[in-house]
Amino acid sequence: MAGPHLSESAAVEAEDVRLLRALQVAPRASFASIAAALGLTEGAVSRRYRRLRAEGVLRVAGIVDTGALGQSRWLVRLRCRPGSVAAIADALARRDDVIWVALGAAGSEITCWVRSRSREQRDDLLGRRLPRTAAVIDVNASAMLRQFIGGRGHYWAALRGALTPQQESMLGSSGAPFTESPVVVRDPVQLAPEDERMLDVLAADGRASLVELAAAADLTPGRASRRLQALLLRRVVHIDVEIAAAALGFHARANLWLRVHPSAVKSVGRALAEEPEIAFAAAVSGPYNIHAVAHCRDLDELFEFTSDRIGSLSGLQSMEVSPLAQQIKQAGTLVSGDRLVDPGIARPKHERRGGES
Repeated sequence: MAGPHLSESAAVEAEDVRLLRALQVAPRASFASIAAALGLTEGAVSRRYRRLRAEGVLRVAGIVDTGALGQSRWLVRLRCRPGSVAAIADALARRDDVIWVALGAAGSEITCWVRSRSREQRDDLLGRRLPRTAAVIDVNASAMLRQFIGGRGHYWAALRGALTPQQESMLGSSGAPFTESPVVVRDPVQLAPEDERMLDVLAADGRASLVELAAAADLTPGRASRRLQALLLRRVVHIDVEIAAAALGFHARANLWLRVHPSAVKSVGRALAEEPEIAFAAAVSGPYNIHAVAHCRDLDELFEFTSDRIGSLSGLQSMEVSPLAQQIKQAGTLVSGDRLVDPGIARPKHERRGGES
């Protein structure tokens, strides 16, 4: 796939794409550091960032990985009665433990990812609340077994080439941001109260300064910095750069449900992770053992991509391509009209020079 195509309906310019890429490489870098790498002024970078954020093109947020806390992640596919899907999707999107919600093009299917912080919270949603909802016809829940791409890797491949290797090096790039690893760690992290308060601030603004994090956690900035680095190192949280796909010209999105020979699951998952169109891919339990999300410019490109490149993967036995009619929530961020809803916009104090204090 060629480099990012700029949507005619969105005011996204070439310099904006370079800024998006810079934030992917170093999401908490100061505006001064980004400006030096891009050859712009600090003021220009700051203005572009604020505009993209206000227009719902960009959001930087801290996303908690419940696997590091010892809790599994679940992919849920719901079939609903006609006319009820929007209300159910909205109710799911309002839950903190549901981080991704999308409506199928058929108008009666909801797909969501559940990352509950406790088994009780998960069982309450999957075992009691959803099955008792009269408008829900069928609930299919699959456990995530291995994640191949996602989180900090989101759109990494799609924006590759926006910056030169030298520019990425100036920002501290050390290669791909996502490393394949077990979904649930064997030695879960036990969070302290100050960790929880810092995570709450990062959820609202992943670029919140160390001074803000320290104030929330009642720590010194130095101790807050060390706690943050520990949380990042142990993958309790990652700083995610969410981008509105349509703003970059990706108007055809689809769930891909792949049935792969068991011996080929790893090779197919890793191959998917290298494809620019793939924003997420994971091995899951159930009849389809790989789930992926593809973003293409239009349905014709989606057809060419799935038939030629995905369809030719060794070990693939069958595939269902399910176009998405509407994204309701992605990586914990609500979506409205193909634009991200940033709760931090209403709080100007978080709009600082960057993650460094």
